[in-house]
Amino acid sequence: MSLDIMIVLTVVVVMLICLMKEVSRPDFIVFCALASLLLLGVLSPADAVKGFSNEGMLTVALLFIVAGSVQQSGLLTQIVRKALGTGKNPRTTLMKMMLPISGLSAFLNNTPIVVMFTPIVRDWCKERGIAPSKFLIPLSYATIFGGTITLIGTSTNLLIHGLMIDTGMTGYSMFQLAIVGVPAALIGTLYMSTIGYKLLPDRKSSDTMFQENTKEYLSELVVEENSPVIGKTIEVAGLRSLTGLYLISIIRKDGERIAPVNSYHKIKAGDRLVFTGLISTIVELQNMKGLKVETGSRVQLDDLKNGTQVLLEAVVSHQSNLVNKSIKQSEFRVKYGGGVIAVHRNQQRINSKVGDIVLEPGDTLLILAGKDFESRWASAKDFYLLNAVKDAEVVDSKKSFIAIVTLVAMILLATFEVLSMFKAATLAVLVLFLTKTISFESVRKYVQFNVLLLIASAIGIGVALDQSGAAALIAEKLVSVTGGIGVVGILIAIYLITTIFTEIITNNAAVVLMFPISLAVSSQLGIDPMAFFVAITLAASASFATPIGYQTNLIVYGPGGYRFSDYMKVGIPLNILYLIVTVIIAYFVWL
Repeated sequence: MSLDIMIVLTVVVVMLICLMKEVSRPDFIVFCALASLLLLGVLSPADAVKGFSNEGMLTVALLFIVAGSVQQSGLLTQIVRKALGTGKNPRTTLMKMMLPISGLSAFLNNTPIVVMFTPIVRDWCKERGIAPSKFLIPLSYATIFGGTITLIGTSTNLLIHGLMIDTGMTGYSMFQLAIVGVPAALIGTLYMSTIGYKLLPDRKSSDTMFQENTKEYLSELVVEENSPVIGKTIEVAGLRSLTGLYLISIIRKDGERIAPVNSYHKIKAGDRLVFTGLISTIVELQNMKGLKVETGSRVQLDDLKNGTQVLLEAVVSHQSNLVNKSIKQSEFRVKYGGGVIAVHRNQQRINSKVGDIVLEPGDTLLILAGKDFESRWASAKDFYLLNAVKDAEVVDSKKSFIAIVTLVAMILLATFEVLSMFKAATLAVLVLFLTKTISFESVRKYVQFNVLLLIASAIGIGVALDQSGAAALIAEKLVSVTGGIGVVGILIAIYLITTIFTEIITNNAAVVLMFPISLAVSSQLGIDPMAFFVAITLAASASFATPIGYQTNLIVYGPGGYRFSDYMKVGIPLNILYLIVTVIIAYFVWL
């Protein structure tokens, strides 16, 4: 084994461990691995930056803009609300919801679709007495189904497409993946509306639990007329650094509400001071003269809202800078202008002082903030703001029409190979800019730069695996181990390895690691690699067994009141179905 192979394998193993342990954001971890290979001399500068000029990666960037312009149209919301209907038969309604969602996600980015429709679907369920937990995992899965149907369904499809072009192949056509994706999506939808629906739990959603359990985390203190703290600031009165409680709101006698509360705000007679955190530590407040404690008997979440203050839910993302930091360390109130009231994790509220809670991906935050919080942070990368789109955010009918027509035209140009996917996407973005349907300022809102960095860096890792000979070595071992079970056995093995990688790291990192290995395997066997490429493409998206394998699963995790085991119970059979469908079709079509 050469020195370069040893270095590459060591760096990749360390990278995988860091990704699994979530020591930092995935894009940063993969970029550090790429930088290490460059500094150790395994990669030349030209090879290290190869991913930043990859056609697939650049196409992903352009499609973020195209999809963003369409998602602000009211059309998507209308389609889903119409599909949900009356809900007389929940299982039939589930199927009617999943089919159009899958269709939309075949052409648009999955994540915004789930963020947009989670509050809509949840409210629809609650109005009809249906547990949202019966519909939110299917919402996530439906977008995953749709992502496997077209070339532009997910970033992983375009990534493999770009890698194929780099190796001299033609890449995927627009609907080539539909040969596998459509049958798999239909079988998956049928499974979810029958067996899957029965396996899904019947639980309260996070917003219901927040509402019902206010006495467990909200307490109220009234400032009496003769209180010595009257006229003092919150800091001077000693209400800023309490042991287990955090001051979230002040309700004045005249009805004025102040939130978030800053240290310079002055206390007035008759103020109702609302705290969140450990109610057991309220004794500290009872010892303060001139303050009367009300232990949650009066204050409710609705009391905190008024014309300028709103309650919102946000789900912490994988790429968030908040992860592994306490709320106090992240300076959430100062940075975002909103106060965290409570945190929901694993179907229960974390019973602790809010500022001391160390956040994890998937945590659902209940936030009290000003009305402008939604417009300022609806596209934040640190969290998914579920309340941001209650009704469609319509720019105007003309721009919405232009955005939709541009998307359809782009798809047709690429489908009939008038233009390559990259050129069609470039033309679409140019049209959107020239017609002023989008602005340069809005591009920052639509483009997920962390995803692009991850893809570009991961491509460099793939180049190192290929050029060093590490991919060929792994392929040789894989062929040797699976030699007795034939090509179908190898196809199954590659699918399973990709699935495992997707569940524990990220889908884009998984396909970049598996692409050169699959190419080397097909070369050693002397067969067309397309079947292997289709297998890793489908396996990278078909992430159903955990909430952490795919970001849409993570988004519905807290709001649906799910447990980790719920995904395994419903998702593992679905993973097996996708494996069977993919392997059978890939074998007979491409081998």
